[in-house]
Amino acid sequence: MFNITKMLTEFNTYGDQLRYDQDCKKSVTGTRLGMGPVIAWNINSQCNLNCKHCYSNSNQIKKKTTLNTKEALKLIDQLADFKVPVLLLSGGEPLLRKDLVKLIEKAKSRNLRVVISTNGTLLTEKMVKKLKSLAVSYIGVSLDGMEAVNDQFRGKKGAFKKALRGIKNCQKFGQKVGLRFTINQHNYQQLDQVFNLIEREKIPRVCFYHLVYSGRGQNIKEAELSDLKKKKVIDKIINWTQYFIDQGNPKEILTVDNHTDGVYLYLKTKAKNEKKAKYIYNQLLKSGGNRSGSAIANIDHQGNVYIDQFSRFINLGNIKEKSFAEIWTNKNNEFLNKIRNRKAELTGRCSKCNFLEICNGNLRARAFAAGDLWGADPGCYLNEKEIGCEL
Repeated sequence: MFNITKMLTEFNTYGDQLRYDQDCKKSVTGTRLGMGPVIAWNINSQCNLNCKHCYSNSNQIKKKTTLNTKEALKLIDQLADFKVPVLLLSGGEPLLRKDLVKLIEKAKSRNLRVVISTNGTLLTEKMVKKLKSLAVSYIGVSLDGMEAVNDQFRGKKGAFKKALRGIKNCQKFGQKVGLRFTINQHNYQQLDQVFNLIEREKIPRVCFYHLVYSGRGQNIKEAELSDLKKKKVIDKIINWTQYFIDQGNPKEILTVDNHTDGVYLYLKTKAKNEKKAKYIYNQLLKSGGNRSGSAIANIDHQGNVYIDQFSRFINLGNIKEKSFAEIWTNKNNEFLNKIRNRKAELTGRCSKCNFLEICNGNLRARAFAAGDLWGADPGCYLNEKEIGCEL
């Protein structure tokens, strides 16, 4: 994640402390000393929607292979023992899991910070009140455009209205909530409308995700934006971020899954304000770019462990057979060793890039989908001159 608001204002949140802490690079796993990775846990693969870009290929069928309550509670203990800083409960649609409350109660009893990623359609007043009482730190609700575009992209008419109602229910009961938006050809022209919605509904946080070709996302590569369009999109997001700052009401605005955004903001700022650009660069240097396999891990509904939720082409192990700690600290895992020291493995543009220290080769899942795990990430929208590797 790249926090644009922080870069423009020195805004600081709990997540920023994890992302921009100088100690991050000092530990074996790339997280702060004495702390495990942020865990994105797909607690189920059942979902009431059918999103075109779903990385987990979720559907309405409840899988028998999903970890049962006993196994899930045992996993939570393992994660707490490993001192993970954040437990992100995702799916499928996590609110469909019958024992969700029990899982959250267990996590909170072990002092884990719990956040939820949901499509928002099931956030009834009753559900929100319960989640608020359980001290859930944050709920991210996915909206991929205004009503017609969102419903078409997410495969169900009425999804937009229900998600927006869910957001309003969260606000009604004081539950921190924000938006999640995946940028693509079908919705990028609605960004102004989405920001107007954010302003009108007083939504404090929004994460803009870049498209990743994983799961069903592999089927919509054609929805990827051109490099020029990506720059225009990021320009618009930056301008809106500055607008909220100028209004004295900064929103926490982040982009996700593309560390090119940090380099792009640095280059834009450097042309106007050297001092501010230096601050941005130093923050990016502390973060170290993409940290899949070090500061982030994914566990699917069956208990399989991956370096992130999009990189399911290599399974690191299953928590039914070994503890999470054993899997994550396995010094004999060749892939883990390479991904944590990837600079030596990268080829092409990434290996020659002047900004490798603050990008770290970007998202390997996209490179893999393009045919070469260690090759250039096709999601990078900067040209050779901009990254200093002209051939």
